[in-house]
Amino acid sequence: MEVVEARAVIIIDKMNKIILLLGIGVTILIGIFFVKLSLIGETVNGELDNFAQCLTDVGLKMYGTEWCSHCKNQKKLFGNSFTFVDYTDCDKSRGVCSAEGIQGYPTWKINGQSYPGEQSLDRLASLSGCELV
Repeated sequence: MEVVEARAVIIIDKMNKIILLLGIGVTILIGIFFVKLSLIGETVNGELDNFAQCLTDVGLKMYGTEWCSHCKNQKKLFGNSFTFVDYTDCDKSRGVCSAEGIQGYPTWKINGQSYPGEQSLDRLASLSGCELV
């Protein structure tokens, strides 16, 4: 009888450990989900695709670098729609940026006019004539 009780205690102990590990795993996965969600930015599902494409169509360009925190903030405003923005990475295209007179990051440029620093979406709409929907 004592052997059966000892085995039952061992089985219950193993089940408790499994349940604890599963709980920890689920908690970690939920944490990762929320961290990823917070890093995505203000727009997620390409909500600004038309606006970003319009910026490119009218000739507005962004010059920046991957290491620039202000450039990262600027990209974050667009979320997934940033893929439609005409963007030049000045670390990869130094000659282009030099020829354009880019001295700081980010710099937006349209019709030969430079607009250095982070720009709000409303400001970009104003500069470009594109409708921000």
